[in-house]
Parts: sequence; C-alpha cells; structure tokens
Amino acid sequence: AHQDTAGASLPLVLDEPLADALRALSQRSGATLFMTLLAAWSTVLSRLSGQAEVVVGTPTANRGRAETEGLIGLFINTLALRVDLSGAPSAAALIGRVRDAALAAQAHQDIPFEQVVERVKPARSTAHTPLFQAMFTWQNTPRTTLQLPGLTLSHAGAGAEATAKFDVSLDLQEVGGRIKGGLTYATALFDAATVERHLT
Repeated sequence: AHQDTAGASLPLVLDEPLADALRALSQRSGATLFMTLLAAWSTVLSRLSGQAEVVVGTPTANRGRAETEGLIGLFINTLALRVDLSGAPSAAALIGRVRDAALAAQAHQDIPFEQVVERVKPARSTAHTPLFQAMFTWQNTPRTTLQLPGLTLSHAGAGAEATAKFDVSLDLQEVGGRIKGGLTYATALFDAATVERHLT
C-alpha cells in the first residue's frame, strides 16, 4: 500500500562482442546506443508486465543551450518516455519508435518534471511514483578520478544498502569497450532470484 525504498542491486556486464553488436545495430538504425538499450529494456519490461506500452523514466542533463554548458550546478531533469511495443515490431522498427519518442521528449526537456505531473494529473498512489515505475539511466559523461594528497576517496554510500526510488532501475555505461552497470530493485516487490532471471 505504501512505497518502500529498501532496495538491492545486481551487477550487469555486457561483454565486448555484444557491446560491439549493439553499437553496430544502433548505427544501422540511425540511433544512439542509449536508444538501442532503452528499446531492449522496454522490451524486457513489456514482456514482464504483459503490456504493449510501457513508460520509462530517464534523466537528462538539461543543458541543451550553449549558455548553460559552462555553468556549475545541477540542471538534471527527468523525462517520461512512452514506448509503444504493439504489433510485434522488429528490432529496427522498435528502435525507430524509441528514437522518435526520445527525440520528442528531449525537445521539451526544459519543462520541469513536476509541471508534467501537474498537467497529466495521473491517479495518485502511495504505492508507487507517478507516471512511471521503471527507470533507465545511461551514463555517458567521461569520468575522471579525483586525487587529493593525504585523502582516500570513495563513492558516497559505498557499502550501504541500495535505495530503490523506483520499482526497477537499470543504470548502464560504457567501460573499456564493454557495457557495465546494474539493476536496482525494490526488495518489497522482488527477490534476488527473480531479478537474476530478468537479467539473463
């Protein structure tokens, strides 16, 4: 009845040959790797839910204007992407649908997510977040290691229990030719064995 943010995470690694094949598929489809991976994630969610249409949330840097690129601060916004999987589309057709949905959403990324929720007026529930319950995050910003003399740095919350802000959240990035990341899930809804099956 009430959303529980207790969560756990399982790692996911797509090896170099699979990552190369996904990059090639993206190029043939006129899409980005983000769009191809979102199409794949949407397919998994569609099959698991039995729904021909899914809505997936994704963060966007929200720095579409040249004047904001050099500014310090957090501009991130969340986009709700509706993916239509009806009619058993081919991989290329589905990637095309996702590409169109992503580009349309990004064209309006300046609109704060809270205003979108206000305009849509979804049925509210204390059991889940409005508009979507699945998230996909693609980390494509180059990461650097910060080194400070006399200090040992680690990620905030390293070793802590995962927090599940959504029912399921897939977080991926390119690392050394592979695609790596993890799936965070709400432990009130899923057990580890079920999520492991979803990842295979």
